[in-house]
Amino acid sequence: MSAASFISTAPVSERAVLVGIEWRNSIWPTERSLDELERLVESAGAECVGRLTQRLDRPVPRSFIGSGKVEELEALVERLDADVVVFDDDLTPSQQSFLEKSVGRSVKIIDRTALILDIFGLRARSREGRLQVQLAQLQYLLPRLRGMWSHLAKEQTRGGIGSRFGQGESQLEIDRRLIRDKISSLRRELKTVERRREVQSRSRSESLAFRVALAGYTNAGKSSILNALTAANVESADKLFATLDPTTRTLSLPGGRRLTITDTVGFIQKLPHGLVEAFKSTLSEVLSADLIIKVIDAADDDADRHIEAVDRVLCEIGAGERPAITLYNKVDMLDSEQRSYLQARHPDAVLFSAATSWGLESLLDRLSTEATRSDTLMSLMIPYAQGDLLNLLRTYGDVIALDYRSDGADVVARVPERIVGRIRRYEVTDR
Repeated sequence: MSAASFISTAPVSERAVLVGIEWRNSIWPTERSLDELERLVESAGAECVGRLTQRLDRPVPRSFIGSGKVEELEALVERLDADVVVFDDDLTPSQQSFLEKSVGRSVKIIDRTALILDIFGLRARSREGRLQVQLAQLQYLLPRLRGMWSHLAKEQTRGGIGSRFGQGESQLEIDRRLIRDKISSLRRELKTVERRREVQSRSRSESLAFRVALAGYTNAGKSSILNALTAANVESADKLFATLDPTTRTLSLPGGRRLTITDTVGFIQKLPHGLVEAFKSTLSEVLSADLIIKVIDAADDDADRHIEAVDRVLCEIGAGERPAITLYNKVDMLDSEQRSYLQARHPDAVLFSAATSWGLESLLDRLSTEATRSDTLMSLMIPYAQGDLLNLLRTYGDVIALDYRSDGADVVARVPERIVGRIRRYEVTDR
């Protein structure tokens, strides 16, 4: 058999056209936003073959873009043989339906929210993650059902065979009821999973370890940082939303103090509100943390905008006032002059490279400082019968001086606030 007779069975990537709007006073340049949308499309397994932009003050109610642009889009899709059109902003169900009819050729019309939901569906691994994605997807789908059954509604108006049963409306109502029932079922399941997560969170709290949460823009390197600090072996890849499910690992600081670090789902500009709502149980890991590390890609031209997007989501979930530090990752991609400039602009930030461990000592020192900020300096005489308390101090506090005497261990230590109550009775105050 000749080589020419072989038929490739490899999946063919969908061809996508991107549509962006230049909004007045937008903080994100249109091309930069479309660059990010292109990366999202590639993360979903498609190929970007063209772009279309328009300057608008507000969306056109019927078609989102102007009628002339709709015709231009139809011609572009035809010329590029595109399979899908992705809008960088949310479409209403009626706008999506109108555009699908206008563009025709069975071309899919989706928006940024639908694209992100699709990627989350590909990435979710845990039961909780899959439930959260399903809930968000169904909530997005519900108001769009009418357009999906419009072809049957048309048959009713034409008369003749098949027009007497009201099949379009009947099927529409059936599907709506089924989806509402499924949404209710998913919410009940998520409540069960959330209760389990609360138990796990309380268990970590009772472990007395200082809790740190990594939060940041997607692809900023949160998982790589967790791996660099704890050898967690969490999947990390140069793609958007590589990690959805939170992972918690333990880190022992140079002085011996132990803390926990949790990697959480990444944020993005125009993050769908439905996803924020669906992932609130996952994001509660951020809310329960003693310290949030806001991770920013130092080499990204949009780093400042990423900080704004991260802060916006943190405020949305109620974590805007939590203690936090900013960490600029990927500084190995900057030269020394750029690093100096970045540090001068953000003197309180930590500069780090998860790829090369550059700045590791500074990061560990900063974590030590933050973990001991609320400590109490105490002098203690711990009886040998209470040796477990000495181990507690070594694990979760900082033992500064230790002298074994006949009646017990004479200790000077920095004691975390959450265990002061356990050892207060052994404090020595007459020194």
